[in-house]
Amino acid sequence: MDVRTAETVADANADLVGFATDRPSRVAELTELLEGAGFDPSKPGEARLVHHDGKRYIAAGLGHEIDADALRTAAGAVARLAQRVGGTLAWLLDEDADLPIREQTRAVVDGLVLGGYDPGVRKTEGRREGVEQVVFVGGGDEVFEEAERALVVARWVNRARDLANEPPNELTPSGLAERAEGIAAESGGRLTAESFGRDRMDELGMGSFLAVAQGSDQEPQTIVLRYEPDDTATDVTLGLVGKAVTFDTGGISIKPALYMEDMKGDMSGGGAVIAGMGAIAELGLPVRAIGVVGATENMPGGGSFRPGDIVKAMNGKTIEIVNTDAEGRLVLADVLWYAREQGATHLVDFATLTGAMEKALGDFYAGVFGNDEDWRDRVATAGNRSGDHAWPLPIHRRFRRYTDSAFADLKNSSVRGQAIPAYAASFLAEFVGEGPWAHIDMAGPAFLRWPRPDYLDVVGGTGYGVRLIAELARSLP
Repeated sequence: MDVRTAETVADANADLVGFATDRPSRVAELTELLEGAGFDPSKPGEARLVHHDGKRYIAAGLGHEIDADALRTAAGAVARLAQRVGGTLAWLLDEDADLPIREQTRAVVDGLVLGGYDPGVRKTEGRREGVEQVVFVGGGDEVFEEAERALVVARWVNRARDLANEPPNELTPSGLAERAEGIAAESGGRLTAESFGRDRMDELGMGSFLAVAQGSDQEPQTIVLRYEPDDTATDVTLGLVGKAVTFDTGGISIKPALYMEDMKGDMSGGGAVIAGMGAIAELGLPVRAIGVVGATENMPGGGSFRPGDIVKAMNGKTIEIVNTDAEGRLVLADVLWYAREQGATHLVDFATLTGAMEKALGDFYAGVFGNDEDWRDRVATAGNRSGDHAWPLPIHRRFRRYTDSAFADLKNSSVRGQAIPAYAASFLAEFVGEGPWAHIDMAGPAFLRWPRPDYLDVVGGTGYGVRLIAELARSLP
């Protein structure tokens, strides 16, 4: 899909005309037709196709609470209807709406691109085709610039979704490293990528990460992406760290069989970092950034790590293994430290870390923890502005007691059922070094077992985190 602007519907020369509304009379001449088609604008995301005066119109309901998410949902419904037709869509911006035109534009692009996504790339009939071009009617240069930027980010969100939806027999840790190198090669020199496996990780002392990788025949990979802008006025180096467990059985502490196939999505945090770095580079944002992704499988092989093992992390701290299914924090412990050593001044990690976070915030919000309230809140704000919704949560020093160990510096889990996401974050805080850090537990919104009743109306990866990364990088001084 590409974008342009036009002053009128006639100028747009479009196959379809789309709009979102909370009132049947938004386009007065369509009121009777829409009512006859049973259109109810009070139902968010309900869409109807009608014909009038030689044109086809798709109207989508906004509901009673009108915000960017309502508009994304409406645009997603239009995208799904438009898949039957394809071609060019003229979108009527609403200059009378409370939502600013720029925000409308970004929300519509999100809804059309993300709402039109089809995860069935491996179906023999292939993917459904969607809107080829959207023409924003009633917008000028400001709208075009916002649409172009939003389109870049939305495409990278779908790239992250593709990664999360890859089958684990194909997207191995080495396969993910190859994808990262391919993205760097596409960037025209803006991004560089490298990766290294067991031998180099052993030299660096990444004993925590390597413990998780012991049971798999697949070579683990530390994937490093670097972006150096042409010009920057800030000393900030944004460090983006991702958990990429390309398949997580739970190891010896094995998971239930039901829905275990979804554990291919346990690399969604790493996929978001890789795609987010791609978005930063394509947008040419004036902030230095480094992405570090820890990629491995967690398998119950004969060489697997065991409950009772003690491993040493890269920063020298020892960890007693209590639960091999609490593996993501062991991977992150070493890659967080590595990112800081590589010069990251401000860290954010992305991880599908705890099922308890999904129980707390469902499939809509991620939880954000941190060692610096201002940085944590800035990260959460970037998420909420972008559509990757996030909720700031506390780390109290007393949470540390949950991972006290009689045999090592700390243990990787606790048998208590209290504050599980918070003590996981407290564990990670031991490995972030000096400087601001935020931890995003995205277990709920990263990979959908059931479709959401909005513009993310399909199962699988959502690309959560990519929009947040782009918004955060854009906001840095």
